[in-house]
Amino acid sequence: MGKQLSEWIGWFAEQVWGVPLMILLVGTHLFLTVRTGFMQKWVWKGIRLSLRRDEGAGDVSQFGALMTALAATIGTGNIIGVATAITMGGPGAVLWMWLTGVFGIATKYGEAILAVKYRVQNARGEMCGGPMYVLERGLKAKWAGCLFAVLTAVAGFGIGNMNQSNALVTQAVGWLPGVNSQYLAVGMGLGLAALTAVVILGGVKSISRACSALVPSMAILYVVGCAAILIKNAALLPDTFKVIFEGAFNFKSLAGGFAGSALAATMRAGISRGLFSNEAGLGSAPIVAAAAKTKNPMRQALVSSTGTFWDTVVVCAMTGLVLVSSGHWKEGLENTALTQAAFAELHEIGPVVLLIASATFVFSTIIGWCYYGEKAVEYLFGLKAVLPYRLLWVAFVFVGAVSKLTDVWAFSDAANGLMAVPNLVALLLLSGVIARETREHAGDLD
Repeated sequence: MGKQLSEWIGWFAEQVWGVPLMILLVGTHLFLTVRTGFMQKWVWKGIRLSLRRDEGAGDVSQFGALMTALAATIGTGNIIGVATAITMGGPGAVLWMWLTGVFGIATKYGEAILAVKYRVQNARGEMCGGPMYVLERGLKAKWAGCLFAVLTAVAGFGIGNMNQSNALVTQAVGWLPGVNSQYLAVGMGLGLAALTAVVILGGVKSISRACSALVPSMAILYVVGCAAILIKNAALLPDTFKVIFEGAFNFKSLAGGFAGSALAATMRAGISRGLFSNEAGLGSAPIVAAAAKTKNPMRQALVSSTGTFWDTVVVCAMTGLVLVSSGHWKEGLENTALTQAAFAELHEIGPVVLLIASATFVFSTIIGWCYYGEKAVEYLFGLKAVLPYRLLWVAFVFVGAVSKLTDVWAFSDAANGLMAVPNLVALLLLSGVIARETREHAGDLD
């Protein structure tokens, strides 16, 4: 029964991430890039805006909203997710992840514009927004808003909760082979669950403060660690780029019975892991973007779009170069083992950097995604559902740490894909609103 269920989950994830969804996702990225006049040219403006204190209605600063979104985004997808993409689709998947991020900047921008434009205040005076409100208020499709909210509340337990705590424990077991793995999992699970409870029970402002403190330092530490490995492997980088680019357009299997199967597998691995990592098109980040204090939707949208730049264009790209240049993927090492072997090349320093980065990435993702999930259940059931959801969230952090979650990655892939569909459809149908807001507020960015 267990094996059949595992096979069914894997099959279902493959069906969700078939050619139609890849076309919808990448097509939306490309369409919004053109419709917004290639808004990627404003990335540096968005970075500058993220460092300013803006005025306007909202619960947290633009920087706080960005850090919360980055906290939820920069997680195991940037470390284990990249390794998984290489395992599934070869080195070429790294390029597809990167391209998904570059063009996904426009999608993240469009999501945030609509989230701020259609946001509402709840009974506590807090801002609520995201695709569920966009679908209800922008497209008059409350049923679709409810569908998205259900998928978000459920998907969060995979991508933002159990995946994270389980990945951290798996890595810790590899780092500490002499320690009893069961005791280690229980201890780490309890500790991680307790820390999560301390932060999330304080609400969005507590989450924002924690993320604003954690994210910059953890990202800098990880990037410095990756840079050190790349400097060490500098002589290998030309061949690394060649392998990645050649692998991204691998037509070798065209002569076989499954025409284009190698290319399709590489694209699927890169695009699906790209979405898992940067969440552009998923519809999660605009939920916290709606809570930001901002003068107009475009300003916050530019700030929000930089999250995809930092996450994929910078962090995932560096991870991919580190893993491919290490050469350990040729030895058959996969996922966590591949990442650990690559960072072990820095001897004592590399494993420490990976351990600290993984722990902070995991914790920040767990608290960031809790906010997304609780806003989804608030949309469905009202404020009374928020506290029970938070308590359930804390419990599942522990469950993820102590369980063997062989099917969670497949479950997360399927749930992410299903979440993305109503959000992407809304972005396409309301692209005129995105373009109009861009034209109206383009002169108010200083």
